[in-house]
Amino acid sequence: MTSVSSFEFQQKPAYGDLETSNLKLETSNSKVEACGFTLFELVIVIIVVSAVGTVLLHRLRLYQEMAERVAMESTVRLIKTGLQIRLAELIIENRQGEAAQLETEDPTQWLDVRPRNYAGDYRASPAPGNWYFDAQRKQLVYVVTTGDRLEIDTDRRNRELRFRARLLKDRLNIGGVPVDSVTGVTVVPVQPFRWSRGESTTILA
Repeated sequence: MTSVSSFEFQQKPAYGDLETSNLKLETSNSKVEACGFTLFELVIVIIVVSAVGTVLLHRLRLYQEMAERVAMESTVRLIKTGLQIRLAELIIENRQGEAAQLETEDPTQWLDVRPRNYAGDYRASPAPGNWYFDAQRKQLVYVVTTGDRLEIDTDRRNRELRFRARLLKDRLNIGGVPVDSVTGVTVVPVQPFRWSRGESTTILA
């Protein structure tokens, strides 16, 4: 009897150890599965963050280009206004004969304050984002910084927008003799260009 009881007493711990081993194995498997699921989530998060970051960078560059375009157009309008005021002064002073000089001189000189990004005479390696005056060609030059959506008809790789002053004239008949009379002045692009989805420039019309 004593040997049987001893045998039964010895068998119970062995059964308990088996249950403990199974429990540890199940726990280990659960940890592995949990780790695998967490890694999957991490990959998804990385993909989403990368996609959102790419979109944000693209939108940021778009907004930068739009801001540059608006600033450039605003400067052109100011220069045009300065030329018109100067022409009005010449007409009031009966000096219309000097109006032709407006087409060859640096138009920024008629502004109260030149643009902050005006860099003076045009040079061989102009810095992006600046205005220059090309005295040789009598043209005002703006070097574009962000031109992803800029297309210039003559050269799509070119990032220089060139403008010139042009007098507006009407043909009058004075005493039976046709005479060209200066009626206004404007600023026109030297080369046609489009900016943003093929929109043509109409700001100088």
